[in-house]
Amino acid sequence: MRPPPSPPHPTTPLPDLGRSRLLSVQSPPTFGLLLDIDGVLVRGHQVIPAAQEAFRRLLDPQGQLRVPVVFVTNAGNISQCSKAEELSAQLGFQVQPDQVILSHSPMKLFSQHHDRRMLVSGQGPLVENARALGFKHLVTVDELRAAFPVLDMVDLQRRPKTTPLPRSDFPAIEGVLLLGEPVRWETSLQLITDVLLSDGNPGTGLATAPYPHLPVLASNTDLLWMAEAKMPRFGHGTFLLCLEAIYRKLTGRELCYSGLTGKPSLLTYRYAEGLLAQQAARRGWAAPIRSLYAVGDNPMSDVYGANLFHQHLQTQQEGAARSCASILVCTGVYGPQAPSPTVPAPGSEGSPFHGHRDFGFRPELLEAAHVVSDLHEAVRLVLCKEGWAL
Repeated sequence: MRPPPSPPHPTTPLPDLGRSRLLSVQSPPTFGLLLDIDGVLVRGHQVIPAAQEAFRRLLDPQGQLRVPVVFVTNAGNISQCSKAEELSAQLGFQVQPDQVILSHSPMKLFSQHHDRRMLVSGQGPLVENARALGFKHLVTVDELRAAFPVLDMVDLQRRPKTTPLPRSDFPAIEGVLLLGEPVRWETSLQLITDVLLSDGNPGTGLATAPYPHLPVLASNTDLLWMAEAKMPRFGHGTFLLCLEAIYRKLTGRELCYSGLTGKPSLLTYRYAEGLLAQQAARRGWAAPIRSLYAVGDNPMSDVYGANLFHQHLQTQQEGAARSCASILVCTGVYGPQAPSPTVPAPGSEGSPFHGHRDFGFRPELLEAAHVVSDLHEAVRLVLCKEGWAL
């Protein structure tokens, strides 16, 4: 990723609004905030000081949010309730579970797959999360490995000491559910590939791999994310890249997804819009939420997704929202000197594209509507644009 085109992107100045334009008596909000978490609110377990300042502006004297806010993260190895509790402790006010959108939260809408027997990969409360999404019949990678121990052969210490009898009573798997990066990548990559190549019967072998293969649902395509380390860390998108490369190398065909959720997918932003509307209704704010502001640190997921949704809103308006402005902060993956996710011209040397192949590459969608230093500056910008007193 290289900095947005010449010169390094300046931060957006605050609008010059006269005090006469600022509302002395606050009217119900007609705008809402979609806030990324890692790199915007926190770095690892450390709260970014500017985020605390931002919420001092967003909370009323009773400790209630003055505008509807949802926290949209591509993390998924935690439950909604646990993430809400974590954010409440970090930010100093009560965050409700339905204000948290994890990368896989929109999979609640994939009801056509909820009755399938799914192999689920990831870490954390995997089965709890999958059941909360509506999936009823689940098999973990560890359970599959226990049923077929001869499939996992990379780690010499975990290889079976004797050859077990073949299993013929294990029900066929009918799909694959990828909720986040697992711990033992080699085990998950091997067993997921076995399931796809065997049409859900990994204890057997097929002369020809079936195609189309079983449904694969995946959340979070982020190649990288920002923690305490100075350089970004591998995300679930890196794991998906490995799986796609293995499948293509073995079969000569592309791995196909029946669904992708998490930023930058349109489904995630539509889901967020719905939760903002529900939150406004619960607070008694009758005015429709027309303007959305999405704040993030990752051009390829946060900016690309917000801009994609903004373009979508210009042609198709299922809800009340009419715009979605992207705001890029410099406290995480992106920095003024960070490389940008571009595709090099054929035959030239350039930075590689960091996005997922299924979202394609449209350079104009990587340009944030506003670039600011941190969340505090982003909130001040939004309040000024909406004519709200600071």
